[in-house]
Amino acid sequence: MENPDRVKYFLSALKDRKYKIISPRSFDIDAILAIHSAGYIDFLRDAHPRWRQAFADGKASDEVVAHTFAVRYPSVCPTSIQGQVGYYLAGSSVPITKGTFAAAISSAHCALEAAARLCEGETEAYALCRPPGHHAYRDLAGGFCYLNNAAIAAQALLPHHERVAIFDFDVHHGNGTQSIFYDRNDVHFVSVHADPNDVFPFYSGHPNETGEGRGQGFNLNLPVPAGSGDEAYLEAVRRGILSVRESGATALVVSAGFDAFKGDPSVDMNVSTDGFRQIGRLLGQLRLPTAIIQEGGYLVEELGLNLGAFLDGFSAER
Repeated sequence: MENPDRVKYFLSALKDRKYKIISPRSFDIDAILAIHSAGYIDFLRDAHPRWRQAFADGKASDEVVAHTFAVRYPSVCPTSIQGQVGYYLAGSSVPITKGTFAAAISSAHCALEAAARLCEGETEAYALCRPPGHHAYRDLAGGFCYLNNAAIAAQALLPHHERVAIFDFDVHHGNGTQSIFYDRNDVHFVSVHADPNDVFPFYSGHPNETGEGRGQGFNLNLPVPAGSGDEAYLEAVRRGILSVRESGATALVVSAGFDAFKGDPSVDMNVSTDGFRQIGRLLGQLRLPTAIIQEGGYLVEELGLNLGAFLDGFSAER
């Protein structure tokens, strides 16, 4: 589902609307290490050559894939590449190829560029991130996600803001983002997604997950039954936006997923193109400096239409 044609349709929508398109700067790795562990970054960087070397007899696939997965209660990170693959990769949807690490770093730099633009005085920026990021934990890849672009952007905004909000709308819960900030009160996380009892990632995204320690009350999950359509999804978005207003956040990161669109191959949430336009309007009404980070959406030929509608709605309120 996650394929290069997604970028083509997103870019087409941006060009049709005459948005200024720039390449991101290169940022120091410390901006990524502020979210992800050094051991995890080392693994992503070196996994492919280590995998090929471990199977020098030619029996290795070109893709690094796990054949066993760690249950981390408790667990120890092994030293072998075979063991580390199962420790750092949560499933088969995050294979590592020769170009995976470079692509993930480039995607994170797009998010950092959006955050930098806000810090430099812009009021909004959109980061066309591929691969996406909201399923990536501090040291665990999953669901097509290797580096958590939204979390990296939010962290980069914090020196300029006492509190940042992340608003995640997607079919799937932003489980990695939730985990990263779950015990913190400087980032308020809201996720609107399909009911995780039935939909990936299954094991997080329930309403009773509200944060812990200092983060208690700064995590809000708003699951919606699959197939509900615009009315139910937009009602959850409105509740989430009220939570952002009440949080006192002075900057916003939006994890924007378009896989809630009717007919998307992930799960049919039955949200329309106009529904995405309304989500854009509602988020635009917050009037916060906003970094929009691209996440999911897999009905490829409709992606440009839905991104364009979302941005039109958002811009109309600015």
